[in-house]
Amino acid sequence: MAKESMKARERKRKKMYEKFEPKRAKLKAEGDYIALQKLPKNSSKVRLHNSCSLTGRSKGYMRVFGISRITFREMASNGLIPGVKKASW
Repeated sequence: MAKESMKARERKRKKMYEKFEPKRAKLKAEGDYIALQKLPKNSSKVRLHNSCSLTGRSKGYMRVFGISRITFREMASNGLIPGVKKASW
């Protein structure tokens, strides 16, 4: 399980990205790269990192569900994810 500080840092980056995205798009369209450089580093999309919304695990992340493979397996086995069931034959 990831530290709370790591999860908080990621949430902060996501919030900052959403705040500056319109301004960043406008500056890119104008070609004003000097003003782009003056924006905060954490407002860039490439600074975001996918991680499990429940545990914070970054490896084995499943984009469709927004959780890690381990959490997905536990939730699917318990029937907490609609439309997903364990395959058996």
